[in-house]
Amino acid sequence: MTTPLLPPKPKARAEKVSLRQYAKLFRKDILSAQPARLYRAWMAEFRTPFFSSYLINQPELVKLVLKERPDDFPKSGRVSEGLRPLLGDGVFLTNGELWKRQRRIIDPAFEGGRLRETFPSMWAAAEGAVKRLAPSVGREIEVEQHTSHATADVIFRTLFSIPIENEIAAEMFREFHRYQRSQPLLNLAAVLPLPRWMPRFFRSATRGSATKIRSAITQLTTERHAQIAAGTAPDDLATKIMTTTDPLSGEKFTAEEMVDQVSIFFLAGHETSASALAWALYLMAMFPKWQDKVADEAQAGLVKEFSAISKLRISRDVFREALRLYPPVPMMVRQNTCPEEFRERDVRTGSQVVVSAWHLHRHERLWDNPDGFNPNRWNTENGKTCMRDAYVPFSAGSRVCPGAGFALIEGVLLLSMILKQYRVSLTDRAPPEPVAHLTVRSKDGIYLKIEER
Repeated sequence: MTTPLLPPKPKARAEKVSLRQYAKLFRKDILSAQPARLYRAWMAEFRTPFFSSYLINQPELVKLVLKERPDDFPKSGRVSEGLRPLLGDGVFLTNGELWKRQRRIIDPAFEGGRLRETFPSMWAAAEGAVKRLAPSVGREIEVEQHTSHATADVIFRTLFSIPIENEIAAEMFREFHRYQRSQPLLNLAAVLPLPRWMPRFFRSATRGSATKIRSAITQLTTERHAQIAAGTAPDDLATKIMTTTDPLSGEKFTAEEMVDQVSIFFLAGHETSASALAWALYLMAMFPKWQDKVADEAQAGLVKEFSAISKLRISRDVFREALRLYPPVPMMVRQNTCPEEFRERDVRTGSQVVVSAWHLHRHERLWDNPDGFNPNRWNTENGKTCMRDAYVPFSAGSRVCPGAGFALIEGVLLLSMILKQYRVSLTDRAPPEPVAHLTVRSKDGIYLKIEER
């Protein structure tokens, strides 16, 4: 019997390691620092003499934390220790009334009608991505570089109506590329409540890149404020957000607040989408029959109309499966604000509660063939159940990513446009090794060969 081909998965660490060893492994990569039992466990407790952290995989617990009582499980303040230099008080990091106010202003920009309005900008960015690939036909390419370029173009066009070739956009993109390789989405302090005297393992270059990125965003938002005042601002996402008032207070975002929000839009709308698209293309190279299905569907139905996206069902299921196997944000950290009991264990106030999309999406007691690539699973009873109970690529509940719909449309469109024009295939290189930087990326890049279809 032929062994089924499985997508790359990081090797798990030994079951028992010291705190010092764990810190070293965690520093290297969040994913491979975890033991294999997390793919089977309903809950795992990381205990020291001073604190405990809990990783939860049981659907009922995940539902409790993310959907039923999100106010009792706010985002851990430790998450911001590494990301605040870039994101400030952006909606990704805040809690409570501040977060609710931010969402009241942001959410209207991503409603269904607004997504339809952004589609022409997405289409233009997709055309640009296809055109930039043309000189590489017949050669090997590093895929993540191209997907990062494509999704950055999408976010610049939809947010500020400028292509990535714009001088400010191009410099911001280059600086962000340096940033994302040096800064993990979660540092060790995000999961383990370390004492203040213990080093946080930050790099000075990371803070410097964050400063340059925020300076570029400040320039863009300052120019947009002037255009809004003059009545000449384009009707894009930035204008929509900057002119929306909080229905409760009547306030708009201040200039500094807008810089914080644009920073997270760029992170969420560019970095996460680039990760998902790169892995989707690699999976298409691994499974060429599915690649041909996506290409045939695009040839038959992909036109420059927003309604066409709903007809790209195969591309949607493929992209959804890529998000399952390689969730861009692998772990979400919450903190309980009152005593809890999880699986007959007392959880003290202030403990770290980790929802790991990486482990939940590959859980052996929930999913059929959890490590396998099967876009058809979404049409099965198991797939439908897991979609509801164990699938959180954009989080869930009230804190679900406001741009989730945007990201799905973008991913499906870019995947279809690229495969309509080109065929991708594996090279002789070793399979890419997933690691967690800002998002789930490959340790040494993803290399594929590209040909005209």
